[in-house]
Amino acid sequence: MKKIGIYVHIPFCKKKCKYCDFTSFENKLNKSEDYINSLLNEIENCDKTGFTVNTIYFGGGTPSVISENLIVKVLEKIKSKFKVEENSEITIEVNPGTVSKEKLETYKISGFNRISMGLQSSDPNILKYIGRIHTYEEFCDCYKKAREVGFKNINVDLMIGLPNQNLDNVIDSVNKVIFLQPEHISVYSLILEENTMLEREIKNGLYDIPTDEEERKMYDTTKKILEKNDYIQYEISNFSKKGFESRHNLNCWNQEEYLGFGLASHSYFNNIRFSNTDILEKYIENQKDNVKIEEIQTEEIRKKEYMMLGLRKLEGVSISSFERKFEINPLFYFRFEISKLVDEELIEVDLDNIRLTRKGLDLANLVFEEFV
Repeated sequence: MKKIGIYVHIPFCKKKCKYCDFTSFENKLNKSEDYINSLLNEIENCDKTGFTVNTIYFGGGTPSVISENLIVKVLEKIKSKFKVEENSEITIEVNPGTVSKEKLETYKISGFNRISMGLQSSDPNILKYIGRIHTYEEFCDCYKKAREVGFKNINVDLMIGLPNQNLDNVIDSVNKVIFLQPEHISVYSLILEENTMLEREIKNGLYDIPTDEEERKMYDTTKKILEKNDYIQYEISNFSKKGFESRHNLNCWNQEEYLGFGLASHSYFNNIRFSNTDILEKYIENQKDNVKIEEIQTEEIRKKEYMMLGLRKLEGVSISSFERKFEINPLFYFRFEISKLVDEELIEVDLDNIRLTRKGLDLANLVFEEFV
């Protein structure tokens, strides 16, 4: 029986971060109960079968901003509807400004075994610039409480390339997080999305952001510090202690299937990508006609996507795994693309792997474009 992941979208926030372009709302918490009822109905009416669930991920928005009892209802519905493996990875994203010890205890008792905390930076000014609602001290308090209630798998998100951020800010944040010894650390570069508040403020000259060269230095320095402290880089933006790689993320990069529930959530099932409406009122009021087919994948698209996703991993694409999945050697099928990228020193090939080089990590988007 095949294994899939489940993603649950909770689109509510106490305050929307200035850089965020996800489907989320800071002024509609009064709709949370109605939303959860619609979410429960969507899960109950799902007609997809023939699999077991090995990862569940609650993201947002800010899942921790709504009542923990509503979150528990959703998790219980998933467990009653689907066959969830006993050792499944079950993650919930939390914002340090929205959780109490009691809320964390409820998560733990209900079955969540992994917490993902968004810190982004330990610098108080930078946190204000990007619209975070918590301080570094509040983050530390939240982290301590998560450990006290028994969470043994914690991820911390950091960001580089932020407004008025310099290399010293980044080093300070990384060292402070390492001191806490989380099992997993994600390091993302700021992407200035159109029509976000931060994009408008930077266009108006309110802040400076690091140059591309400065950002690469931040990334390289972060990578070296993390590796020196026994964090293994297994994907472009992700580092973990041995054995604590995010199974949710790996499922995506290995082109495994998943079902998304909730507003604007995306699914990949039976070679079809589809998504839910991103209109909150429509999702709450009407469960019919909410799903839109995004793509029906051909064999060629699947092969290209497998390469693009797999090359995000530091180990790269396994040649033998590609052959088992598609019954053809990728070195032959993509011989022109691979030859070009090897000549440009962006990828390297060994006995069973095609992977990014050091140069390729810095210029990964150029590599991915060859498989679009």
